[in-house]
Amino acid sequence: MKIFKFGGASVKNAEGVKNVLQVLNQTEPSQKLVVISAMGKTTNALEKVIQHYFEQKAALSKSIEAVKHFHEEIIEDLFTENKETVFRKINYFFEELESFLNRNKSPNYDYVYDQVICFGELISTTIVSEYLTEKNLKNTWIDARTLIKTDATYRDAKVNWEQTESNISSKINPEKLIITQGFIGSDHHNFTTSLGREGSDYSAGIFAYCLNAEDVTIWKDVEGVLNADPREFKETTLLQEISYQEAIELAFYGASVIHPKTLQPLQKKRIPLFVKSFFNPSEKGTIVGIGSKITPHIPCFIVKKNLVLLSLSALDFSFFVEENISEIFALFHKYQIKVDLIQNSAISFSVCVDNKFNNIDKLIAHLQAKFRVSFNKNVSLYTIRHFTQEAINQLEKDKTVLLKQLTRETVQLVTKD
Repeated sequence: MKIFKFGGASVKNAEGVKNVLQVLNQTEPSQKLVVISAMGKTTNALEKVIQHYFEQKAALSKSIEAVKHFHEEIIEDLFTENKETVFRKINYFFEELESFLNRNKSPNYDYVYDQVICFGELISTTIVSEYLTEKNLKNTWIDARTLIKTDATYRDAKVNWEQTESNISSKINPEKLIITQGFIGSDHHNFTTSLGREGSDYSAGIFAYCLNAEDVTIWKDVEGVLNADPREFKETTLLQEISYQEAIELAFYGASVIHPKTLQPLQKKRIPLFVKSFFNPSEKGTIVGIGSKITPHIPCFIVKKNLVLLSLSALDFSFFVEENISEIFALFHKYQIKVDLIQNSAISFSVCVDNKFNNIDKLIAHLQAKFRVSFNKNVSLYTIRHFTQEAINQLEKDKTVLLKQLTRETVQLVTKD
């Protein structure tokens, strides 16, 4: 069985959904499991719904209606025969969404987030599945939440591999065309969980591992894995081949093409991963596997923005020792702070962290009780794998460098642009 994954950009409008059909027809649609993300910027729109639910109830109905209208327009453009059936199915999801928001009593933002955000994937996959059916491409729609079981760490759930593998192997017919969602699962109470932002790639990896898939293809709006994000860097080069280890390194540092967790299950079973353009399905794209470390061997640029640089020292200027660091990392865990870079000296400790759960102010207040704390918000972390001096000079130009760290293969710069 082959696993295909289509991201939000590939199904952002009716033309994108039509293109999914073309790609499937060009690649023999049977014996495939297709993982599909929410359409376009739907996840962002649902995040606004969640924000209004907690902070601005008067705007809630309007923000839900905007999401509904976006999908209705796509349905109008796509369907001829089954339009009313699709509208009915989509309306059911919106009724379910509104029902949850009306009856929910939990103040837990992360829990509410996962119960709401899943509707983007559920709706998009329903539209795609119904469109394929209308075009005589027989398929089976499956709710991924009945297959992928996790713990209750909402917004960043950990997979229960034993239960998940049992579910997938028993409920998926490898001879069929299966349409399902990325990004979502459920806990032991059957509440929806999510695998982390951009987690649809990870879902593809989970299904591939559990089904012993032949390969995985991630379909993108770029020609494959590039050595830099074209939205951030003017000149980019296609990487034709990357080893699992190198791809994991790039993902760890924040390369957006492949989700960091995706590669680990694939590497365990040596399942190759292809990253290809949905505009040009016949092109080779990039292959991630057991071959060459990276081809061509050139600098790779990665940028993560809106991070926080923290610098800590003891109040009495004593040495910063393992006991201090252990205590700080316990607090990172408590406040769900992801560390992207570490640097320490005899009396100080600096970290660049991601504040995706918006707990940084609580963390700083906690740290200030015991440490001298300085911080810079909204910094950028640039990483160059396989760096050259020319690449470093190019990156440092017109930037204020707050922290710089070099290892054999990698240089990282924390900058204030």
